[in-house]
Amino acid sequence: MADSPQQITDGIEVAYTDLSPEALRGVLESFVLREGTDYGEREYSLQEKVGHVLRQLERGEARIVFDPTTESVQIVRR
Repeated sequence: MADSPQQITDGIEVAYTDLSPEALRGVLESFVLREGTDYGEREYSLQEKVGHVLRQLERGEARIVFDPTTESVQIVRR
């Protein structure tokens, strides 16, 4: 991950490690609650879904992007 936020074409990438644990949890929960992904036959708890997304961030498969125009945060796959 980047040491500091960097400008990317669709917003500003923010390293998940730059967020406080509370802020990161809020971003992850907000994303999971609005993303509406079908997880297949098994239902996952909020905690499990948050863990899945956190692991994607840790592996570099996803990134947190802040859009200064809309002042919103998204998690997007790389």
